[in-house]
Amino acid sequence: MKRFFVFIAASLLFNTLQAQDNEADYEVVLPADAQACVLPASPDAIPEEAVYEDLVNAKKQIAVFQGDLEVFRNCLKSAEENPDNTPGNEQAIVSSFNYSVEMEERVAERFNTAVRDYKERKAAAEG
Repeated sequence: MKRFFVFIAASLLFNTLQAQDNEADYEVVLPADAQACVLPASPDAIPEEAVYEDLVNAKKQIAVFQGDLEVFRNCLKSAEENPDNTPGNEQAIVSSFNYSVEMEERVAERFNTAVRDYKERKAAAEG
């Protein structure tokens, strides 16, 4: 009877340790090689009453930003290929990638809004 309880205790301990390992696999942590990838800062804000030169300058900054985003995403893709990544690491990489896409979309929307506003102001001044 004593051996039976020792066996059960050992089995419970093993299962507990194994469960902890599995939980660690699913902890969402950006792996070290992905942490080395540098997410670029958004371009400067576009002035509310932007003139043509402001829009040209913003477009240049956005082009640089998009190039930097491409470098960032390629870095993440390289980090994603690491065979030692856990499912949690992979989820963190995908989340970082998706965040960069959302960032790019917000910047594009800000620019498009500024261009529309500029065109409306210009049309109102001419009309």
